[in-house]
Amino acid sequence: MVSVPAWPPRVVVASLLPAAIAAASGSAPERKTRSLPAPGKPKGQVPGRLLKRADFLAVRGGEKRRGRLFLVEVLDRGDDSAPRVGYTVTKKVGNAVVRNRVRRRLREAVRVHAADDMAPGNDYVIVGREDVLAIPFGQLKAELSRRLRGTR
Repeated sequence: MVSVPAWPPRVVVASLLPAAIAAASGSAPERKTRSLPAPGKPKGQVPGRLLKRADFLAVRGGEKRRGRLFLVEVLDRGDDSAPRVGYTVTKKVGNAVVRNRVRRRLREAVRVHAADDMAPGNDYVIVGREDVLAIPFGQLKAELSRRLRGTR
């Protein structure tokens, strides 16, 4: 009885490798394209980010501006540097996917529209709520802008 390998030898793969290299080198290189700036980019100063827990806790002692969609906490640092903003969403809102959607939506609203309403030298913490996902983006931008300016 003669045994035969179940798969043919890898001769085919070795013969395709030079052809694949030649085909890849014969094609045009990929061009690096620059992405265009997003529409609605704020003209004013871009706010910095709050990243450390100590900064978030310090802002808790400042002024609170409550709303149906979010809570904005504001602390005056007493200098004229660019404003800083931090985002937080509690676990009460939902799982990680929902919390990240709320956070991304708030971040985009600040980037596109509300950054001009932030006063220099202030730190802002925006505590998002689940209702942020339910309203149209235009209403979210308007409400966030109102809260950042401090008007009711």
